[in-house]
Amino acid sequence: MSIDRPVKVAIIGSGCAAVAAAFELTRPEHRGKYRVTLYQMGWRMGGKGASGRGPADRIEEHGLHIWLGFYENAFRLLRECYAELKQNDPSRRLADWQDAFIREPHVGIVDSSRQGGWVAWTALFPPVDGLPGDPLSTHNPFSLGNYLARAVALLRSLFLGLYTWKETEPSGSIRAFSPVGEKRESSPESLIASISRLLRVGALATLAGLIEALAILEMLLKSTPTYPENLLLRFIENIAAAIRAQLEDFVIDDDEIRLKWQIIDLVIAILVGAARFRLLFDPRGLDAINDYECRQWLRMNGASEHSVDCAFVRGLYDLALAYEDGDPARPGLAAGQALRGSLRMFFTYRGALFWKMRAGMGDIIFAPFYEVLKQRGASVKFFHRLENVKLVDPAKLAPGERPYVEALEFDVQAKMLGDGEYSPLVDVKGIPSWPSQPDYRQLEDGSRMEREGWDFESHWDRRKMASVTLRVVEDFDFVVFGASIGAVPHTCKEILARDERWRAMVQQVKTVASQAIQLWMNEDMKSVGWNAPTVTLSAFVKPFDTWADMEHLIAEENWRPQPKAIAYFCNVLADPPVEPDRSDAGYPQRRREEVRQNAIQFLNHQIRYLWPKAATAQGFRWEILADPTGHQPTPASCGEKRFDTQYWRANVNPTDRYVLALPGSLKYRISPLDNTYDNLTIAGDWTDCGFNEGCVEAAIMSGRLAAHAIAQSPPLEDIIGYDHP
Repeated sequence: MSIDRPVKVAIIGSGCAAVAAAFELTRPEHRGKYRVTLYQMGWRMGGKGASGRGPADRIEEHGLHIWLGFYENAFRLLRECYAELKQNDPSRRLADWQDAFIREPHVGIVDSSRQGGWVAWTALFPPVDGLPGDPLSTHNPFSLGNYLARAVALLRSLFLGLYTWKETEPSGSIRAFSPVGEKRESSPESLIASISRLLRVGALATLAGLIEALAILEMLLKSTPTYPENLLLRFIENIAAAIRAQLEDFVIDDDEIRLKWQIIDLVIAILVGAARFRLLFDPRGLDAINDYECRQWLRMNGASEHSVDCAFVRGLYDLALAYEDGDPARPGLAAGQALRGSLRMFFTYRGALFWKMRAGMGDIIFAPFYEVLKQRGASVKFFHRLENVKLVDPAKLAPGERPYVEALEFDVQAKMLGDGEYSPLVDVKGIPSWPSQPDYRQLEDGSRMEREGWDFESHWDRRKMASVTLRVVEDFDFVVFGASIGAVPHTCKEILARDERWRAMVQQVKTVASQAIQLWMNEDMKSVGWNAPTVTLSAFVKPFDTWADMEHLIAEENWRPQPKAIAYFCNVLADPPVEPDRSDAGYPQRRREEVRQNAIQFLNHQIRYLWPKAATAQGFRWEILADPTGHQPTPASCGEKRFDTQYWRANVNPTDRYVLALPGSLKYRISPLDNTYDNLTIAGDWTDCGFNEGCVEAAIMSGRLAAHAIAQSPPLEDIIGYDHP
């Protein structure tokens, strides 16, 4: 499409992918070539990452949102956003992006103990040089060879640690081992000669030989794969057999030793599988095994049943909400993407493993992007609910002309008083923030809407003030569909009727509902029995298997008196047997009540295993929950009813559901670079974007790809970790 005037781009949605596309298209270097308008249902931006300020200005999230240290694309764009804001207003609070985050080096998992009950482990991941979003060196950390080399280094460390534990003398001394060959020539020829020697003389039967073999393997994986495939496979399989033979006589009643043994077993299975499946030589890399379920693939490559069901693996599934239909009995993760996510998480993070936002995700991420986009001239049309993406009649197409979007049909949920522009942000302690409710004072007939309880973010609330149709050329030239895949069946029916690939994508790329609770407590974590460091923890019991200590947010809220602890929990939420009808306006509230009951049951019966002082034999100590109104607990108010002072939600809206990476499903994802439609691209963590899993980084990568599809910018090589053809 050749256009001489400014190109009008309509972006549907305002989550991470949509915002990334808008940010790229409005860069100053484009000199105003692209005129961007985002169309958003309701009063706030953010999609699944939207947050709001509720009573006492408390932060109310969709769930638990923590950025990881390998989010290179996400941090790069956010750093540029903050720099632009700081240049315009250097005195603003949290002006520097590092002021907006705190580093979280601890991660935790929970498992049943051999001695009975539950045991929680926390691990400290030390700081790593650099910061996420820094320019990369000539060395690419996002290569499979680098991932596996780091895995071998971890294996060597864990194995030697276990062996020294085993060889500890009663006096407390530890036998000294002197691994040989730490300094050696690293040419392919010399490495191959060393491998042949180790295999020939049986040196792998000794600890020193094994440590040397692991050092050689680490060097080998970092080099260009010019060595014989069969030799690599034989070498890895012999190392695996030797390590397992060395550890056969371990007694693993000790919980910590058992966990280390299981991680060793898993790393061995990954290395064996990488060799057997030729992943280093296959141009598809890890994508070559995405038709396998991750646990199935690990078993195929020798992992024990205890290892594939260990807390470490369960935690990875929990963090990815990887349960089909929200059923804990149906875990599902594509093996290649599961490995890519795990290896990047642990081996390519910079600065810190986790980065927690100093306020809500809406405050720290979407308010700054909103401000920058507005300064650049972009528009945001709130209260616009997309109803239909209308394709041109095929009969109107010239020979060879690609189909295109002819119109976009919206329901206008609310109109502004005086036809003005909606002002969405409020100030909380110097931070522009999104309220948890719309400002009805800005809306026509707003008092009636508030009184009648219009839910502008509910898929099942169909009320509207008007309808509007946007037409190609007149109102837009290009469309970026940046809403979640859950919205596609309801808004893209004409595309689904004509396009088999889109139908397959919607059928195969599934989503799951989630549930979340937030607790504010007037006792600190030590008082409820948690004596370990501040942590983000997973692999706990259902119905809330993941928890993060968010005490650092207390200072950013306006409580009187202040609480002493904040805890966020989340998990999947099982789907009902029959999908609710769109006219069933009461469905969201019924699911929310279900989450409330799940939370009360969880606090009464399970939380004691995590926080032993938070409950008595009679159940949870409800009086420790803080009330945002400031009312202190009384005998009449300190029962289960006190939970109603907290925040919880059921994420059941189609656009709120989490996107799964099920085995066999990733090949059905469509890329933002797909040019089937002349003026339509897609963006979201549900697309084929190079990191095909539900997360901020995937969404940002997809949004950048969508911008490239329109503007050929950013260059594909600038999208970190995108290695597709």
